Amino acid sequence: MKPKNLKKRIRRLEKRLQETPKKLAKLKQRLQAAEAAKAAKAKKKGAAKSPKSVGAKKTAGATKPKKKLNLSPERRAQLAAAMKARWAAKRAAEANAKGASGDNQHAAPPGPPPPQQNRPDGV
Repeated sequence: MKPKNLKKRIRRLEKRLQETPKKLAKLKQRLQAAEAAKAAKAKKKGAAKSPKSVGAKKTAGATKPKKKLNLSPERRAQLAAAMKARWAAKRAAEANAKGASGDNQHAAPPGPPPPQQNRPDGV
């Protein structure tokens, strides 16, 4: 076999070996999630049959866990700043709306805008 083909085969094999651990970890994670879901379903089914659980609340373990975002610290800080700015603007808008409604109690309600006199079509 030519050295060029050997190098190519070696490169492909190395690439495949690098991808395998990722696939294996992904499959193991799926299996673990499926087993957890099956156990939760069995627990829920068993709890539904027992007479004690009629008035009982749902357990926290039965709810779906919150998905963790993979954010860098910089992006997390950027998002936090954006959300804080949005909340501050919302609070300011609410404060302005409440303040404006209390100030002008006797003012006329806003009506249609006055007709324009300088129309571009000359009518």
